[in-house]
Amino acid sequence: MAASASERSGTIAETLLHGQRLLARDPRSAVLQAREILRIDPTSADALRLLGAALRRSGDEAGAERAELDAISASVRDPDLIAAAAALLDNELAVAEHILRPRLKAKPTDVAAIRMMAELAGRLGRYGDAESLLRRALELAPAFGAARANLATVLYRQNRPAEAVAVLDQLLAIDPDNAAHQNLKAAALGRTGGYEEAIGLYEDVLARFPGQPKVWMSYGHVLKTIGRQQDSVAAYRRGLEIAPGLGEIWWSLANLKTVKLGEGDIAAMTSALERTDVSPDDGFHLHFALGKALEDAGEAERSFRHYSDGNRLRRAMIDYDPTDISDHVRRCEEVFTAPFFAARRGLGCPSPDPIFIVGMPRAGSTLVEQILASHPQVEGTMELPDITALARRLGGRKLKGEESVYPECLGDLTADDLSSLGEEYLERTRVQRKTDRPFFIDKMPNNWAHVGFIHLILPNARVVDVRRHPLDCCFSNFKQHFARGQGFSYDQAELGRYYSDYVGLLRHFDEALPGRVHRVFYERMVADPETEVRRLLDHLGLEFDPACLRFYENERAVRTASSEQVRRPINRDGIDQWRRFDLWLGPVKDALGDVLARYPDVPPT
Repeated sequence: MAASASERSGTIAETLLHGQRLLARDPRSAVLQAREILRIDPTSADALRLLGAALRRSGDEAGAERAELDAISASVRDPDLIAAAAALLDNELAVAEHILRPRLKAKPTDVAAIRMMAELAGRLGRYGDAESLLRRALELAPAFGAARANLATVLYRQNRPAEAVAVLDQLLAIDPDNAAHQNLKAAALGRTGGYEEAIGLYEDVLARFPGQPKVWMSYGHVLKTIGRQQDSVAAYRRGLEIAPGLGEIWWSLANLKTVKLGEGDIAAMTSALERTDVSPDDGFHLHFALGKALEDAGEAERSFRHYSDGNRLRRAMIDYDPTDISDHVRRCEEVFTAPFFAARRGLGCPSPDPIFIVGMPRAGSTLVEQILASHPQVEGTMELPDITALARRLGGRKLKGEESVYPECLGDLTADDLSSLGEEYLERTRVQRKTDRPFFIDKMPNNWAHVGFIHLILPNARVVDVRRHPLDCCFSNFKQHFARGQGFSYDQAELGRYYSDYVGLLRHFDEALPGRVHRVFYERMVADPETEVRRLLDHLGLEFDPACLRFYENERAVRTASSEQVRRPINRDGIDQWRRFDLWLGPVKDALGDVLARYPDVPPT
């Protein structure tokens, strides 16, 4: 008499359990157990996973790979995973987690479920957890291409572009014409200075898929970075031909700074903004672009209205709490005292290679970087995320709302810890160095918040603070949409508070570490470039070189919003831009208070 369904199910469960017990000590017998189950149920994902693991332990890599991929195909038909996928599609993350956690507790080697859990972690911004999950999935099923592609994306989002490129190269070795992999590799190469290779990849993708406006935009970004402005404009314009309402491309054009948008452009952007189906993302980009176009046209009131609307829309989309920065400044002032530094004198990595340019965005730091990068002993790189990444790791906070132990935790670090962190920074940034020049620049402006940390781990590195008039600087930030970060810049009062916090913390380091930070005032650099450049080079221990005054002849790649401006001689265009908008800058003036009144001096403690 034929066995009932429940009897077959019991037999399969017993055979599976027996096979799993055999796996470690007798994988060949485990293979037989798995095949016995598959004879009864050819689509059993559990049996296919067992077969893959057993074959891999037996040395049959090709057979293991087939079984592992078959297991993934079988899993995706599972009702639980279908429900989890639907929840992820609807962004119902709590529902997806409620399904996946018990699933993985019962079936910890289900790589399809592991990949879904990694996607969930990524959606929550927990990229470290997502990476661990994806690496576990690939350990169990090395041929799982979708998980490997996800890993590349997670590495890219963690600002580890060189590692992302390595993973993408593995994928492209198998599927060399995959446009998605090529596109992500090009973006990652843009972060490591591999611009020519990135351009080649974009051109290959666009030759096959010319109707992709965002790829045209990305292509335009790289062209802009290496100074091919006209080609960059042409790429942006081609993208707009395909998608006339794509706000990010309009902003990319406006953000060239030296390119002025005409009446036809203003009309096209206004029309796009008036559409009933304009997305919030397109909306704020269009407002920022229109603000710039109308400012160039001399229409200050209309311009400011669009800047204001763009900032309002963008501010509503980001999670930023200004008290976090103020609290960080307070804690730094409590930790980083003169006795604290004196007790750690001589510790850290002794390398003098890095030159940190810190301060507010839009303060003239790209100009100073370009001047220094024109010196034969200094290499320019870009805004490097590594100091912030190290600080976040030390702080231990994974989610917003969790308490960080940084900077207090720095007091517990040993001499070896401090030296190792300095060496790690140098190793992490090595990918950015393309020449044999002895010094290199890290131009991440937000590193002003980590001057104490930098001093501890790299005591011989130089720190240069570039400072610009509070209203010129804050208004320049207010009219700038940043691709990522700088959440303080979308509200006037929060901008003024952030600028004041920055000035306050740097004043503290001037007192705790006299002479450690060299200050460059933008207005003085513009008024008397040679004197200021000589002062700067003297602080860095470098001989004066006339090439530093001809920085605009330097053809190096520049990634920031000032990329086109620093390809022209020094001028006064960036001074007093705020005055035409003075009527509407009350909130930032109030927030700045004495910092504005006393500039370039600073209020007393």
